[in-house]
Amino acid sequence: MFKSFFLFFLAFGVFLNAKDFCVASYNVENLFDLENQKTEYKEYKPFTSSNWNKKTFHTKLNNTIKVIKDIDCDIIALQEIENKQILQTLLKKIPSYKYYSFSKYKNSAVGLGFISKVKIINSKDIKVKFSNKTFRPILESTFKIDNHEFKIFNNHWPSKRVKESYRIKFAKKLYDRVKKLPKDYDYILLGDFNSNYNEEQTFKFDKKLNNTYGITGINQVLNTKIKKDFNTYDDLMQKEKIAHYNLWLDLKSYERFSNKFRNKNQTPDNIIVPKALFDTKNISYIPYSFKVFKPSYLYKNKRVLRWQIKKGIHQGYGYSDHLPIIASFSTKKEYKNSLFKHNNQNDSKDNKEVLISYLYEKETLKNPSIIKNAIVIYKNKNNAILKQKNNKAIYFYKNAKNLKLGNSYDFKVTKIENFYGLKEVKEFELLKENKRNNSYKKLYLNAKNIDIFNPTYQNEIITNLNGIVKNNRLYFQNKEIRLYCKDKSILPPNNSKIRILSGHLSTFKGNIQINIHKKSDYKVEF
Repeated sequence: MFKSFFLFFLAFGVFLNAKDFCVASYNVENLFDLENQKTEYKEYKPFTSSNWNKKTFHTKLNNTIKVIKDIDCDIIALQEIENKQILQTLLKKIPSYKYYSFSKYKNSAVGLGFISKVKIINSKDIKVKFSNKTFRPILESTFKIDNHEFKIFNNHWPSKRVKESYRIKFAKKLYDRVKKLPKDYDYILLGDFNSNYNEEQTFKFDKKLNNTYGITGINQVLNTKIKKDFNTYDDLMQKEKIAHYNLWLDLKSYERFSNKFRNKNQTPDNIIVPKALFDTKNISYIPYSFKVFKPSYLYKNKRVLRWQIKKGIHQGYGYSDHLPIIASFSTKKEYKNSLFKHNNQNDSKDNKEVLISYLYEKETLKNPSIIKNAIVIYKNKNNAILKQKNNKAIYFYKNAKNLKLGNSYDFKVTKIENFYGLKEVKEFELLKENKRNNSYKKLYLNAKNIDIFNPTYQNEIITNLNGIVKNNRLYFQNKEIRLYCKDKSILPPNNSKIRILSGHLSTFKGNIQINIHKKSDYKVEF
């Protein structure tokens, strides 16, 4: 009797202790103190003409504290911290964080660390060194929550001032370390990887970066992609080798950014998790809990409100050039084996008839999806845009030679892709040619009736938009939008007044643009 009661009490106690907790990563952008340690960047040498003094230091420190308080995560990984004294200052100012760890090479300007409400058991460095350059170690800290031990690896890989081979070395060191852990061990990889979640695509044509024959640290070495496809919820648990899931895939493609470079979306900051965080044991990732922290004081009018330095002089306002990223985890039973539940709910949609809108919900297709009664509303050589009535449109790139303008088709989609944020059908099988629809142009969207900057309208054909062209941008109603064409000779002449007749709304690295595929897409008005 007593034994049964004790076991019940123990189980009930474990249930009560089970909890959710959140983890964040934040590159604070060069948080230096006022001590001259001779490793500072020029702009951060204290009490010089750069204006790095008590006033600017305390402003930047207090701004960082505000962000940390507002994030209010249990564990926060920080990058670009000058020294452990800065972390200790943060703990004094925010007493809810009782634990910290820090790592830095002696001759490096900045290091990285954790502040935590969760107990840190131990920490160690994974050293990644080069003969000609100094970067930062990888900080491995071990935490314990509800009697469950787990590790977080805080990363700050070399920037893109150097080639991919430098980041490959970091990735290999990290991969070799996690490979030594038990297969079911819970760990998180996070930090500023200076690599986009889709780095293989984004650096592919950059000869300055690509000295690794298309291999990237984040995608191929850490195995966030296997073969050519991202690991997704649909297939992650089926991977035999060590495979990781990048939490950026939780968000819609146009929401994926923690940094802007030349007004284009970038994802240098990443949170990457292994299969173990989706199993039936210990700690689990809460699916779709990943988010970017972007209140209006950090992000406004499509701009990250970073700390301002002009001509080497601190202006005394702003935050970081990175936005914090956050993910939630749990020890609760309800989140165990979350991918099994997810796949059971969604498998019924695969290999059956779906709407085009369904393709926008998927990063890759586990099984083929059948689309019926999709009408070719636009055609240019081997490219086409197909749309279902009362649903979305989608782009067929370089594979639509045999499709006829105005015709309706049933087809089986076997491969889709996000090309810099634009959804495309890459491979399909034609099942049936239906009746021709001579009124296909009625499926165009009137630009005066919609917000053309809303990314949900990507791949739609718009019409009835008037404006003036200046430097390949269309100016209309106190707004502007980029006009893009691979063949620039097709674009309308500068300073001309035009009407868009059939413009392809597309997106590129987070920016909405109008693709002009041929001269008949617009009319020059005099």
